[in-house]
Amino acid sequence: MINCTVVEGDLLDQEVDVIVNAWNRNIIPWWLLLPQCVSGAIKKRGGTGPFKELAKHGPMPLGSAVLTLAGKLPYKAIIHVAGINMLWWASERSIRDSVRNAIKVAEEHGFQSIALPLIGAGSGGFDQEKSKQVMLDELQILESKLEVRLVIFERK
Repeated sequence: MINCTVVEGDLLDQEVDVIVNAWNRNIIPWWLLLPQCVSGAIKKRGGTGPFKELAKHGPMPLGSAVLTLAGKLPYKAIIHVAGINMLWWASERSIRDSVRNAIKVAEEHGFQSIALPLIGAGSGGFDQEKSKQVMLDELQILESKLEVRLVIFERK
């Protein structure tokens, strides 16, 4: 079981090694999109570098995870997860797979700590409380020594 702390705040203010960006399937070029929610904050504060790097990976299967550099952000990297389908909707399966694959990528790269937003609860149209419960449920069945923070966005 993973030790997970639920916090309210801004994902980009967390003191962790790596953050997760709840993304799409990476089929539409990033520069044609107006990144919203977590992606918009990353672009605004971290620059376009992570998105240009992500574009080189091509289409992502639903629920998969890709690692990029963190741009101007103070993290070691960003893990982008394909949490929403081509119709911009999240499902319980896409959320669970995104969580599992983000944790796997973080472990493979030797990170000690990770912060995740509520996947699918923004642009994906998934209920915020249900997203939280699905993510916590998935984290409880995974084995990892990662310090995990689930960040509930709090508007300032």
